[in-house]
Amino acid sequence: MTGAATDTAILARIADEIRGRQRFVLSSHVRPDGDSIGSQFAMAHALWHLGKDARIVNHDPAPGPYSVFPGVTKIEVASRVDDPGDAVIVMECGDLTRTGVEGLERGFVINIDHHIGNTAFGALNWFDASAAACSEMVFDLVRELDVPLTREIATHIYIGIITDTGSFHYSNISPRTFDICRRCVEAGIDPPAIAGAIYDSNTLGRLKLFGAVLSRMVLHPGGRVATLCVDRKLARECGGTYEDTEGIVNLPLSVKDIEAVVFFKEAGEDDWRVSMRSKGGVDVNAIAKEFGGGGHKNASGCSARGTFADLKPLFEQKLLEQIQRAGQQAVGSTPS
Repeated sequence: MTGAATDTAILARIADEIRGRQRFVLSSHVRPDGDSIGSQFAMAHALWHLGKDARIVNHDPAPGPYSVFPGVTKIEVASRVDDPGDAVIVMECGDLTRTGVEGLERGFVINIDHHIGNTAFGALNWFDASAAACSEMVFDLVRELDVPLTREIATHIYIGIITDTGSFHYSNISPRTFDICRRCVEAGIDPPAIAGAIYDSNTLGRLKLFGAVLSRMVLHPGGRVATLCVDRKLARECGGTYEDTEGIVNLPLSVKDIEAVVFFKEAGEDDWRVSMRSKGGVDVNAIAKEFGGGGHKNASGCSARGTFADLKPLFEQKLLEQIQRAGQQAVGSTPS
């Protein structure tokens, strides 16, 4: 559901359902990122403020950089929920199966998401593609519930926004984004401390792994597409973990001429998690959707099966096509 009038109506309905229910289970997608963690905890703090019972159940634990934030230890890591409570709130997740948690479907599901391609799997579905992060939508819901923007809620909303916008690099940013961040600062958050905890808490193994992966980076002829790859053997040799590769896909974009990056992460034999990042009008989400994935225009991911030797040129070619398409659109929009 989109559009201002529709958003107002669905917001009111969701708020009414929350007020009339007591026990909640919150969840999000597998391998949670900053917006997943931020939106869940902002929502949980709002529910706790209302005197509700709220559990956060995720298939995977929070990545290392988020472990420093209070409350992260409250996440229940499980692949199944036997008691979905009075309602299940799923955030930042295009399809219920992407949670990796069975049993959620037996509850009254409230689906809150901003990713194009959401399957509207809930009893109530709120979709807003204009939101830079799901945490922006949670901010609106917190206000609809008449819950004050406490420092705890504001901190987690800000975590979601700063990470899902790539530290304000991506094209999904709007004036609304900065207005919400302003309100979070007024609520008492510490932006430098939050950014430092997320981006400046590397382990030595993570640093070595970054160096090893980047040293193996391959540039497609022309220098506009970069390819990265990591397997479990390399991670072990560097003394790091697979979670330590979080964020590495963004680094090649700091090179002026590189317009798109594809990062292959070994999940199993001939089984890869593929992350893509881009600049400007280059739409990597269109590629991710071809493989059953999704995300944003400048930041998307999917899974792919095959050998790295076969998948590398395939994704590079698709990225080049998107770069060319973006260039054509830019030329076509230039006033004569």
